[in-house]
Amino acid sequence: MPVILQVANLVKRFGALTAVDDVSFAIEEGTCFGLLGPNGAGKTTTIEMMEGIKTPDAGTVLYRGEPLGDRFRNEAGIMFQTTALQEFITVREIMLQFSRFYPEAASIDDLAARYQLGEFLHQDSRRLSGGQKQRLLLAMAQINQPRILFLDEPTTGLDPQSRRNLWRQVQEIREQGATVLLTTHYMEEAYELCDEIAIMDHGRIIAHDAPDSLLAAHFDDVVVQLREADIPRELGEREFAATYRNDSAHIITGDVNATIRQLLDCGVPLDRLRIRARNLEDLFLELTGQELRA
Repeated sequence: MPVILQVANLVKRFGALTAVDDVSFAIEEGTCFGLLGPNGAGKTTTIEMMEGIKTPDAGTVLYRGEPLGDRFRNEAGIMFQTTALQEFITVREIMLQFSRFYPEAASIDDLAARYQLGEFLHQDSRRLSGGQKQRLLLAMAQINQPRILFLDEPTTGLDPQSRRNLWRQVQEIREQGATVLLTTHYMEEAYELCDEIAIMDHGRIIAHDAPDSLLAAHFDDVVVQLREADIPRELGEREFAATYRNDSAHIITGDVNATIRQLLDCGVPLDRLRIRARNLEDLFLELTGQELRA
């Protein structure tokens, strides 16, 4: 597939701090590319340079082989993590106002139907729920029928059902041929939606590949997971090198049978034991030493 967005040797400094340090990658047309990293990793600054909001100190961002210009602005859609909507006007008026920024715009009624906004078109924006507001913001990002769509943590604060509905909508956008760049702090979301992911830390790309390829390259073991209450922290850390988070003990092992025998010998109850494959959250913790929310 042809490359739609090319980032080459990107650098951005703020005084003595190099926030983005020689970052390069390419996004192929029609794919979903995930950019992940803990706070302070440089991903937000990188995305803002890709969107044309910030100017790099060095390096280039090319859209279809050309510097960012009118074509990019007309063909790119952006859903920011937080957006202050105009108050005291209706959803339809907001979408109409936004559509006037572009030479060509999609039908407001078609977008309202696609994102289940029809019954809210004449409602004051202040009365929208969190899920309704996110659907409106996604519709606004689609108003110019973009060829590349930037989604900055689009499901933050949504309940699980609303989050999965938005995943489905993102997948439909891709099926229509658009390219998506996604940032998220939900590892399951990145795994479900992204063809490729790049993980940033300290201003650099530290891993970049398809999710399954990254997992296969870094892990040949599994995680035995128990409730924290079932295995005392002192025992787990001493006997099994367990780590504890989210009220669970996580034991990394390449020999499940031997680990289970050892747990039984220590009198640990196994009725809530779970064995799972390594996932992107494990990879992120291993590479950065931080949870993504940190």
